Amino acid sequence: MVSANNQTKLHYVFDPLCGWCYAAAPLIHAAAQLQGLAVVLHPGGMMSGANRQTVSPALRNYVMPHDQRIAELTGQPFGDAYFNGLLLDTNAVFDSTPPTLAILAAQALGFDGLAMLGKIQHAHYAQGLRISDGTVLQQLASELGMDSASFLAQLDVQAQQIEQRFAITRKLMQQHGLRGFPSLLLEHDGQLQHIDISPFLGQADAFVQSLQAHGITAQTGGTDALCTLQGCGI
Repeated sequence: MVSANNQTKLHYVFDPLCGWCYAAAPLIHAAAQLQGLAVVLHPGGMMSGANRQTVSPALRNYVMPHDQRIAELTGQPFGDAYFNGLLLDTNAVFDSTPPTLAILAAQALGFDGLAMLGKIQHAHYAQGLRISDGTVLQQLASELGMDSASFLAQLDVQAQQIEQRFAITRKLMQQHGLRGFPSLLLEHDGQLQHIDISPFLGQADAFVQSLQAHGITAQTGGTDALCTLQGCGI
């Protein structure tokens, strides 16, 4: 998936329900501010379809150690409404598809998909909201200035293409040996270079400086901080 032009791009393989993507969020948002660098989103559907999960004590016990490590490592906020609200709500379902559709709909309407991802992550982890709920997603879209009717219509459009989008992302991951979410590929002069983001978690300035120098090479260490379709590494 190499672009035809020579603009530098940061290809970001992510999932809105991936805790380590939330850990990486400050780095990605900082990178997006660099002139001459475009962040391209590639959703992977980590908890979509058969992988969607209803909140349960087992799920809570599984994700909390990851979340606590992320908070310690990066300072990312986790609210009481998340730990002692959403993660105790056995009627809630963790499903990556609806929030992913919201991100793609935002982009299709000319809004910043990364900004929508950021709002979704904050709503989930800090506010403890059900980000698979259409009313929550509609409110977040409205806060970014989207017309509700247009947003809802675009959700339907994106829903027709979502499995193909997930398949394209997974093919990209397979082609470049990407193990999970988050994963990054830096595209420069028609070449794609894997960036191991884990050494930079909690260090947005260092990450930006490395991007500016184009000096990052693929590394073998530190890649335990990621999520896959089978689970997350801690």
